[in-house]
Amino acid sequence: MPGNKSTSTGEITSVNRVIAITMGDPAGIGPEVVIKALCHEEVRNACLPLVIGSPEVLKQDMANLPPVYRRAELNVLQEVRDASREPGVINVIDPMPLQSGIPKGRVSREAGAAAVAYLTLAIHLAKEGLVSGIVTAPLNKQAMHLSGCLYPGHTELLAELFGVSRYCMVLSHEQLSVLHVTTHIALSKVPSAITVDRVLEKIRIAAALADCLDRTEKPIAVAGLNPHAGEHGLFGTEEVEVIEPAVEKARAQGINVVGPLPADALFPKAAAGEYDFVIAMYHDQGHIPFKTLHFDEGVNITVGLPVVRTSVDHGTAFDIAGKGVAKEKSMLQAILVAARLAGRWDQINQRLNHSE
Repeated sequence: MPGNKSTSTGEITSVNRVIAITMGDPAGIGPEVVIKALCHEEVRNACLPLVIGSPEVLKQDMANLPPVYRRAELNVLQEVRDASREPGVINVIDPMPLQSGIPKGRVSREAGAAAVAYLTLAIHLAKEGLVSGIVTAPLNKQAMHLSGCLYPGHTELLAELFGVSRYCMVLSHEQLSVLHVTTHIALSKVPSAITVDRVLEKIRIAAALADCLDRTEKPIAVAGLNPHAGEHGLFGTEEVEVIEPAVEKARAQGINVVGPLPADALFPKAAAGEYDFVIAMYHDQGHIPFKTLHFDEGVNITVGLPVVRTSVDHGTAFDIAGKGVAKEKSMLQAILVAARLAGRWDQINQRLNHSE
């Protein structure tokens, strides 16, 4: 496969796996953190990065950075196979040249359309076998909607274009991973969206990921929805009627899992190392404690797609876009995690499918 084969026998080695990195919304900090991350030597030692985005925007952001970043050379490509491994070179493919300058820190239809185009090309390249993984810089949901792409976010668009319905967002940092039963829906809709099957599905995904990462010695912890995990039905019945039956079904399948547990007690224990995998019931229940602990270095992994997809765990940060002060730690970790998981992704999916 062009861009992924590294030897005369066609063997793919980790250092030569092409990882597509979408630039995200051009008006945000995505271009900046991509540039900064790609200047770290460990990225070149882990994979062959390919940025999908605008060379013009990258140059614009580069001009606002210290000299160490301005020395990077952009290699604008038409084909993945032309990507360079030379130090200091940033490979770029642009599927949608911008018709006008994109002002930093502002929502615009054109920026939203460009971000969608970058992701769409990354998915196409993955389907063709030309890249082994996808890393996404943040997009702006309002800008994406203005462009006519009415998805809640990256993850839902990825799932639709890959044709999968069984997937899960995982927030990960070293030994702590948090999965969510629901994500981008109104809080008022969460109780009705939590079903036995959906909770069980997330437990299975956590088990599959834990198995392939050799992190099965600790139980998977499942949070309750209500205060005190419902207090045996006193503060809500979702634990008794939905979450507990899902946990029991998972145990019957041989999965090491505990719960439902009160979230306010569960997360401190997870932070102390008692649990490696936590199942949260809704977006903020998982995001708030995770980001409190690991805001700058957390990585978003989407499990269930045909290829590994990771993302930064922050937004477009329009308030600091173009100022050269954005931190690249999350992007750096997203690239390194994608490179590390790419070679085991088929194994993860096989393990997940066999758990049904």
